[in-house]
Amino acid sequence: MTYFKKHIPLFVALLFHISGLIGILCTPYKAFFVNSTPLVLLTMFLLLSATEKKVAKDYFMFFIISFIIGLTTEIIGVNTGLLFGDYQYGSVLGPKLFGVPLLIGLNWFIIVFCSGSLCTQGLEVLQKKFSLNIPASAFKIAVVLGGAAIATSFDIILEPAAVKLHFWSWENGLIPLFNYICWFSISVILLSVKMYFNKFGAHPFSIALLSIQAVFFLVLNLFL
Repeated sequence: MTYFKKHIPLFVALLFHISGLIGILCTPYKAFFVNSTPLVLLTMFLLLSATEKKVAKDYFMFFIISFIIGLTTEIIGVNTGLLFGDYQYGSVLGPKLFGVPLLIGLNWFIIVFCSGSLCTQGLEVLQKKFSLNIPASAFKIAVVLGGAAIATSFDIILEPAAVKLHFWSWENGLIPLFNYICWFSISVILLSVKMYFNKFGAHPFSIALLSIQAVFFLVLNLFL
């Protein structure tokens, strides 16, 4: 089990994303690899859950809350333009509810969870290296704001590639600043919920996954 948690999930994540890059950029089977996105997203969620040291009630509570809030805000955005801006989803990400793919709720959880884990572990390393004594309340605020900034930065990387792959489209082809403001604000809400239940524990795979996905979309932005 220890070997599985340390090595196999990382290997699978790398295999899926490297294969995806090769398939999309270097083969005539681009459509097949793009349409496999829902399978990849579901697999990454399963790996994330499998590598959680203790899959406790607060983990599932955070997943459910992230899924519901993420999906609900996107439904409001798509149907009213009051959040994120004027955009519509394509058919790549699978079945929809009121115009929003159900997997978007899952995607919100993955991005915010990984961002919160990265920020938490980064702060813990800084505390240890510089012998800092950050008060618990200040630590939580730093994780919420820092994690939201990381999640928003990831969306900045994701957006151009997602549009090129027809995951979604923006009116006039322009990604508004308001989209990123909403991403930061909603991430703050979700991370605040997580820190209320319990702080993020050590989760190396979540950092690896976020890094792999960021590189994946950066490469697509450069060469697609």
